Amino acid sequence: MSNSLKPFPIGLFLAPKYWPTWLALGIVKLITLLPLRVLAAMGHGVGMAAYKLGASRRKIAFKNIQSCFPELSTAECEAINKQHFSLVGQSVFTVPANMWIGAKRFASRIEVIEREHYDKALQTNRNIILLAPHFVGLDAGGFAVSQERDAITMYQYAKNGLMDEIVKRGRGRYGGVLIERKAPLRQTIKAIRKGMPFYYLPDQDAGRKGVFVPFFHPLASTVPMLGKFAKMSNAVVIPVKTKVKPKGKGYEVSFGAPLENFPSGDDMADTLTMNQAVEAMIRTMPEQYFWVHKRFKTRPPEEEGKFY
Repeated sequence: MSNSLKPFPIGLFLAPKYWPTWLALGIVKLITLLPLRVLAAMGHGVGMAAYKLGASRRKIAFKNIQSCFPELSTAECEAINKQHFSLVGQSVFTVPANMWIGAKRFASRIEVIEREHYDKALQTNRNIILLAPHFVGLDAGGFAVSQERDAITMYQYAKNGLMDEIVKRGRGRYGGVLIERKAPLRQTIKAIRKGMPFYYLPDQDAGRKGVFVPFFHPLASTVPMLGKFAKMSNAVVIPVKTKVKPKGKGYEVSFGAPLENFPSGDDMADTLTMNQAVEAMIRTMPEQYFWVHKRFKTRPPEEEGKFY
């Protein structure tokens, strides 16, 4: 797709405070020139080291997995947790690599399957919201969508100005539109109405601004915006997931059937429907979901104590 990025404003980032960032970026960029299978092997090592040394995050991820899959044994939950840390370690290298490598090289890493519902929505000129949970390969799926046509997604501003510029350019490399999370709602609605698919990531802890609906079994503070977005933009909601293939073989992006009778007009019911759609995707590859996030950090007022 088109890329309308302005020339990189290097003059803004020459101050000494940015030198460590430049050094780190240079090292990472050199590493990402390596073949994907090598990056995957290196990342596995990083992930296993993090699993052994990062007791806090390891316990958070295990608690999340065990709470969402109470039917699994402790050993089964631990196995998922180890696989998850391996994938997170790989993403340390593969995420920046996907932002920097050439478009053809990136496309060779992507396999898009089960896209009949997505293609039908495009062919009938429907406005589209892509429900994209936080799987480890999330960024690759977003790039794959925007390689075909300009798409929109939200991002959170980074305090380090240089990193913010790098991330914005990387994630918007194919001409997609990045909208800051705190931007007025009308910007997002306007873009969806123009026909750009909205790659929407709504499944992290929403704090006290969220509503409490079940996520698997525990109640989770969840952003109740998907139904509103769909109604205001007259959009169909299509689940999409990105799977990291084993041993650095690339990614598999797949689209599900649109959410039925959505939106219903009931924010709580619509938010629950969204969570259930996310759950269904997670069950197909639980090790790939971003369990290290404190998904259940914010608790309902009637619950005493902390989750973690």
